[in-house]
Amino acid sequence: MDFAEFKREVHRRFGLYLDGYKEPQLKRRIDSLISLLQVPDYAAYLRLLSQDSQQWQRFIDKITINVSEFFRNPEIFARLEKEVLPSLLARHRNLKVWSAACADGPEPYSVAILLNELAPAGRHQIDATDIDTSALDAARRGVYPSRAVQAVTPERLERYFRREGDHFYLQEKIKHMVNFRRHDLLKDPFDSGYHLILCRNVVIYFTTATQNELYRRFYQALAPGGVLFIGATESLFQYRELGFMKVAPWFYRRPEV
Repeated sequence: MDFAEFKREVHRRFGLYLDGYKEPQLKRRIDSLISLLQVPDYAAYLRLLSQDSQQWQRFIDKITINVSEFFRNPEIFARLEKEVLPSLLARHRNLKVWSAACADGPEPYSVAILLNELAPAGRHQIDATDIDTSALDAARRGVYPSRAVQAVTPERLERYFRREGDHFYLQEKIKHMVNFRRHDLLKDPFDSGYHLILCRNVVIYFTTATQNELYRRFYQALAPGGVLFIGATESLFQYRELGFMKVAPWFYRRPEV
């Protein structure tokens, strides 16, 4: 079994679509797992994934790279807080937000904190999705190590978290503002009517063709006037061809008309 057949079988058996990922990076990660496990080939590794749920979770963790933290890139989140969200709230009392590939939740919870401060009376909808169900379970628990909250201000840390030892427990009110569900960006349908979509530091792992397709689908998922917020490591060079207007670095708006 070669690597192409392995990817097809993973899709057929588990519903996980791997063709959109950059192949050299993906193959390197999977080959490193196979080497560590001393599995002889892809066919044997596929059998192991079918039989051992822990190895399947290890596989998911390896290819998705669930690294996140609250207010990641604080200077960029400051622009979200002071410019982008106020602009959206000036036109919409209640915001519909999607945090795509949310990992274990710091990103959508950061948005929830901002909306709780900027528009506490609003009935906002914050959807947060990821392909990794274990990460989603951790997100729903809302318990984080100090590394994840290092960019949170002392005032917010005191207001929104309870510390027990080395762990920080997020306030229930903020947890209840976010709806978590499993979603595969490469194969599942997108909802629509979002005023803000965050997809940060994820698209870089996909091929150029897949990136462009995702950005096209994000555009369609936005309401007119809605904003796409991408990661600090990413660039949307063809934003005009896709229909976007550049609001600021890392922020792109779907025009009103």
